[in-house]
Amino acid sequence: MKPILELESARLILRQWRDEDLTEFAALCADEQVMRYFPALLTRLESAALIGRIRGHFNEYGFGLWALERKDTGAFIGFTGLGHVSFEAPFTPAVEIGWRLASRHWGLGFASEAAWTSLRAAFSQLGLDEVVSFTAQANEPSKKVMQAIGMQRDPFGDFDHPRLPPGHELERHVLYRINRDQWRQTLHG
Repeated sequence: MKPILELESARLILRQWRDEDLTEFAALCADEQVMRYFPALLTRLESAALIGRIRGHFNEYGFGLWALERKDTGAFIGFTGLGHVSFEAPFTPAVEIGWRLASRHWGLGFASEAAWTSLRAAFSQLGLDEVVSFTAQANEPSKKVMQAIGMQRDPFGDFDHPRLPPGHELERHVLYRINRDQWRQTLHG
């Protein structure tokens, strides 16, 4: 399979990570508003390590979490993409779709646009059968993105995140899914 190094949507470029992305990415990962549904803020070093893991995923699988760049300004605004779920759960093994955008770029449809572009790659280029997404139960903005891109809630798949301690306020997660046929229906529906 040929690696997918770059994708494009109407307003965004989904591209490989550059070393100069670290400053903006570290600021994004240290923003309390952006990280409110994650267990902790990330330091600059932790943000750099995350970029390293993302690059490793690309090297191993040929796809991953693409850096997002606005076409109009060239600004780095976060990431969106696909990754193998890295923990055991009833729905794994699976490929998930995820996103994280700087708050000043929220409300403009960028997350949905980039996620839709990633789904297109998942089904038309990678030949995946299904993509999942999950988030903390309280994360309404991410659930709205999942719904906007045609994903369906799987209430029987909801789970307690195994990397969070029992009783943690973010422990309970909701699961969404979309398969290739459902995605095709969204194209023609």
